[in-house]
Amino acid sequence: MVWLSPNLADLGDLAPKTHDSSGGDDDESWTNAILSSKVPNKIMLRLPRLASAGRSLLYNSTRSLIGSNRFSAYRLASTLVFAEHKDSKLEESTLNAVTAARKLGGPVTALIAGKDADKVAVSLADTEGVDKVVYVKDDAYEHSLPEDTAALIRAIREKIGATHIVGAHSATGKNVLPRLSALLDVQQISDVIGIEGEDVFVRPIYAGNAIATVKSADPIKVLTIRTTSFPAAGKSGDKKAESEESSAADKSALSEWKSESISKSDRPELASAKRVVSGGRAVKSADGFKVIYELADKIGAGVGASRAAVDAGYCDNSMQVGQTGKIVAPELYVAIGISGAIQHLAGMKDSKVIVAINKDPDAPIFQIADYGLVGDLFTIVPELTKKL
Repeated sequence: MVWLSPNLADLGDLAPKTHDSSGGDDDESWTNAILSSKVPNKIMLRLPRLASAGRSLLYNSTRSLIGSNRFSAYRLASTLVFAEHKDSKLEESTLNAVTAARKLGGPVTALIAGKDADKVAVSLADTEGVDKVVYVKDDAYEHSLPEDTAALIRAIREKIGATHIVGAHSATGKNVLPRLSALLDVQQISDVIGIEGEDVFVRPIYAGNAIATVKSADPIKVLTIRTTSFPAAGKSGDKKAESEESSAADKSALSEWKSESISKSDRPELASAKRVVSGGRAVKSADGFKVIYELADKIGAGVGASRAAVDAGYCDNSMQVGQTGKIVAPELYVAIGISGAIQHLAGMKDSKVIVAINKDPDAPIFQIADYGLVGDLFTIVPELTKKL
């Protein structure tokens, strides 16, 4: 039910003295007025739209009345979380997605699919905020090929009647959910950093230089969430979510999994590391990147890089931090030889403490750094590593 506050004179004594859309007592007055039988029918007919704050309050008020005849047609929001896993272990990004899903209200169902989906479902059922786990044990979904996985998510959504579908803004999420949106004929809302209601979301635009608040009118909302903006869901304790096995959806012959080549490292995973050391173009070569690795190993940090360093071949592209790479928000981020282009800042500016080392005192990176060292990185970094 969507409405806009009518002419105050029409409500007479029922009208609040002021109307503030910030969601305070005035909105409660509007809600009480609308729910009250004292409001004339002609006023009800003149309420086709509602300001977002008042609508949110009306939604919360009506949730307690779902069982009554007056609100029997009201449809409660429900969310389906696309859970990611690797090597039979649940990806931490899924825990962030669960937290985001809880902010939408209503029950949360998590979907896990793959050859060992039943094993992963056990840990997923122990996650706080998950009401139900649906798992599909099938080798075809092990690597989350978008053609097959998107069709499966659509089938499960139709089965449970979910109004929202949430996934992490990860490589897998960005591969699967856009295809799902096309199948559902809705617009995806990407890289969400805030949820203000069941249809109002906050996301960065222009490489994070502006923040947009968007409202979706689609009947089904498909969201990818920035994992660093939502805390990971914890364990539920003794309360376990129910698990249910489901059948596979129709398979596609458009793509086939061949193989993957993964570089093994004893360093922390970049996306989840509490400390990150990144190198830029000023490192000059792949051999020059050794000073980055040495400092990272000394403090137990993950290793990142700017796009310029990756494009120059100094390191693997899996290490890229930025708008077109990984989004990180560690407790400590050390930027070495990185000028601070907006594309790079978009991927790390939410870090708790930022340290910049650059020989150019006017480098943009110093504008957001908490601590800065101006000088030659090949002199400063080895000395810093030695003293740690």
